[in-house]
Amino acid sequence: MADIPTSSNSNSINHRPSSTSTSTTTRGGWHAAIFIIFVEFAERFAYQGIASNLVVYLIHVLNVPDTIAVKDVNTWVGVSALFPLIGAFIADSYLGRFKTILISSLIYLLGIILLTLSVSTLKHDKAIFFLALYVASVGDGGHKPCVQTFAADQFDDDIEKKQTKNSFFNWWYMGVVAGSTIPVFLIPYLQQNGWWALGFGLMVGVMALALAVFLLGIKRYKKEGPSGSPFTRLAQVFVAAARKWRVNYTTDNNKYCNEEPPNIRAPKLLHTDEYRLLDKAMIIDEVDATSKTRDPWRLCSVTQVEEVKLVLRLIPIWLSCVMFNVVQAQTHTYFVKQGDTMFRSIGPNFLVPPAVIQGLVGIITLCALPIYDRVFIPLARKFTGHPTGITVLQRIGVGNFLSILTMVIAALVESKRVSVARNHGLLNNPKAVIPMRIWWLLPQYIITGISDAFTVAGLQELFYDQMPEGMRSMGAALYISMIGVGNFVGIAVIDIMVKITSNSGGAWLGTNINRAHLDYYYWVLVVLSALSWCAYLWLAKVYEYKKVDLVDINKQISSAEDNHNHEV
Repeated sequence: MADIPTSSNSNSINHRPSSTSTSTTTRGGWHAAIFIIFVEFAERFAYQGIASNLVVYLIHVLNVPDTIAVKDVNTWVGVSALFPLIGAFIADSYLGRFKTILISSLIYLLGIILLTLSVSTLKHDKAIFFLALYVASVGDGGHKPCVQTFAADQFDDDIEKKQTKNSFFNWWYMGVVAGSTIPVFLIPYLQQNGWWALGFGLMVGVMALALAVFLLGIKRYKKEGPSGSPFTRLAQVFVAAARKWRVNYTTDNNKYCNEEPPNIRAPKLLHTDEYRLLDKAMIIDEVDATSKTRDPWRLCSVTQVEEVKLVLRLIPIWLSCVMFNVVQAQTHTYFVKQGDTMFRSIGPNFLVPPAVIQGLVGIITLCALPIYDRVFIPLARKFTGHPTGITVLQRIGVGNFLSILTMVIAALVESKRVSVARNHGLLNNPKAVIPMRIWWLLPQYIITGISDAFTVAGLQELFYDQMPEGMRSMGAALYISMIGVGNFVGIAVIDIMVKITSNSGGAWLGTNINRAHLDYYYWVLVVLSALSWCAYLWLAKVYEYKKVDLVDINKQISSAEDNHNHEV
């Protein structure tokens, strides 16, 4: 749910001190960040407003078959989650974060306007509707990886400002959750009553207002220009290691390059023994020793090599958590379809939209995080002695296990739903309301919210803290891309299951959800998630956290304090 980093784990110290340490800077940071929070709220409002009820619109308005509709939703969510990789690259290499946010927000607004027109004056034109969806995706791709980091840039990184920055992240998270939860309760209700144009139009209004507020703070923002391609430093290590493949490996630290270019301010990293082939890139051979200038494509620093290792270590973790996102994708596809067939009336005049129950995920997550912070961590600390109770990788593992439990419960509830339909002779009537209340779906949504509090927050922390400092925007994009790949994997699983079960004569997934075997599909996800979780446990066991040179960090802190005292 929330794309916001939590506090760093104890294995990593990543402070970069600043010489500015005044209350004026703190107030200025808050004043600027408040404007940015508004535009993030609006993006979440619009995105969740679209995603929460999209499958219902495709099935009931555009008359798309159930399985195709689910795949269409997964494809849109998947593409929307992959575009941030491009957006982060453009921001870091060419435009900078501010310009990228501004341009992408305008594109996003254009996409939502087209959506509104497609369901109003264009009378549900399918081609325009899908075009508008992907225009919004392009805008979202530039917005998502930049806005959080841009907001954090408004604060200094020195030790004195750390508490202020953590306070900002708490408010940021509240904006994210509010923006993701409010539209789930509001937009589906409007659209359920046929007010599709009003629902999308409301998103246009919120986004336009937030963009105007964002522009009001333009003179307050600290803007940093593009810093160059984040891939260049990584590529230099691979090229240098390849050019020195004949150089003998050595453990002599005196033959390692420890000097960084003067324009690089990243904290120095300690050498580790993993991926030793890459170490040849930092070994000073005869050619390097006799050269008057350092060739960055032939000789790299220890820190530069270790940055590549950080990225390589995260890739297996990334892969092992994809199934978690396959499970999460069910909340806005098949879970909604299940609820659409169930008894949803409250009193004689109010019908609960099936998509509304998704809002419980945000509410549960918002409630679970304070409990995790105030109750779970102190309790776990007594048993483990770890400052954060459990490590970030253990936190992710707990959430992954809970996602397996989500699918177990979902499968059992679906089996119950089908049995009720059978007992009332409704198997051949997929549009009939089954006499089984929608509240049966609450447990699977509640556990999804709790697993979010563990895994989503944990993954954001991991990909923020363990990425090289100059690639944190790309780290956020890499985390978001996991969501996209999870949706595409979900599509592949559906295609395979449809092909196999259709040939056997009893399709598990079809237009008639009562005759289908959605519970079997859920059990397949249970098995795949369990296998993925086992792989994750092994990877977490052998994972090596970032190791920062504490001596170098202390020198930077001491230098910053001396500069501050001199200014005073």
